[in-house]
Amino acid sequence: MMQSNKQTRAPKIPAVLVLEDGFHLFGQSFGHVGSAFGEAVFSTGMTGYQETLTDPSYCGQIVVMTAPHIGNTGVNATDAESSRMWPAGFVVREISRVVSNWRSEGTLPDALSHNGIVGISEVDTRALTRHLRERGAMRMGIFSGDQSRGSIDKLVEQVAQSPLMVGASFTHQVTCAQMYTIEPQGEIKATCVAVDLGIKSMTPERMAERGIRVHVVPASTPWTQIQQLNPDGIFLSNGPGDPASANAAVELVQSALEAKLPMFGICFGNQILGRAIGLETYKLQYGHRGINQPVKDLTTGKVEITAHNHGFAVKAPTLEVFDTPYGRARVSHVCLNDNVVEGLELLDRPAFSVQYHPEAAAGPHDSDYLFDRFLEKMMPNA
Repeated sequence: MMQSNKQTRAPKIPAVLVLEDGFHLFGQSFGHVGSAFGEAVFSTGMTGYQETLTDPSYCGQIVVMTAPHIGNTGVNATDAESSRMWPAGFVVREISRVVSNWRSEGTLPDALSHNGIVGISEVDTRALTRHLRERGAMRMGIFSGDQSRGSIDKLVEQVAQSPLMVGASFTHQVTCAQMYTIEPQGEIKATCVAVDLGIKSMTPERMAERGIRVHVVPASTPWTQIQQLNPDGIFLSNGPGDPASANAAVELVQSALEAKLPMFGICFGNQILGRAIGLETYKLQYGHRGINQPVKDLTTGKVEITAHNHGFAVKAPTLEVFDTPYGRARVSHVCLNDNVVEGLELLDRPAFSVQYHPEAAAGPHDSDYLFDRFLEKMMPNA
């Protein structure tokens, strides 16, 4: 008798995603069964879904993957950017039913369930992405199981009652509970204090590779305590939320600027530096997320292919030097897609920042040199 090669599959559980403007798609649940609310954003990476899910910058958001097939390489402990997954929800066209990778230690659906992340699959992510591109980022709800059976109008009401991203603060959720130290690989060349606004594990590793001892401190750490660590520089990490709500971080940066300590910020850290020197930040229509974003270095004219994850940006003149309370400053990088500010540099202080992610895992790595630049500023006489 011929044996069946069919695999046993879990029973399908219905799910629906609903945007605040009434747009909705029906699909199938995977991961945690329940409901989730957050700002709908899309990520363009074909790889690196585990790094995306474990990036604290996605706290409070529902991530839509534009690549159609997700989960084929499974998950593992090594590639995680933090100790848990952060998005409120996860949307894919198709979840892989087979895991095929020698490094895999589990499946994506199981990992989502373990982390309490509500997922939906078998939806038209292309149509959803086009909708967001045309109308801008907006709030979304994912409803699975019994919660998916309500009327669409009532589900829209629930989404409309969920919090807005403008004015939101998540720093207290994503920052570390206490200080920890990443020791350098080889000779100690400099010591840095990294302010954890939602830091990814790859960031201090990139600095440790260059001989930098990194003290990662909670975002609430007072300036006087940071001074006691006697650092050669200050690093401002990535993180979620509206930079206009991060007044404590802005005041901390201003203290460091007064002390003329070398400073390097990425993503949320770039926005905090901008606000610290008197610039405004604003909400982008749908933000920059995922890989292969072209950024131009205005100093060299070089174009770098970069990874992004930000829904807010700094407002600054891109073609001229401008004055700040800490001397002259300029925009150092711009996005070639829409001319958004992608980097700042102070000319009379050893401080600079970029809006994108030079530490990006799984890549690209065009911007690794920025960590070398930070080390050079901390070792001016080396």
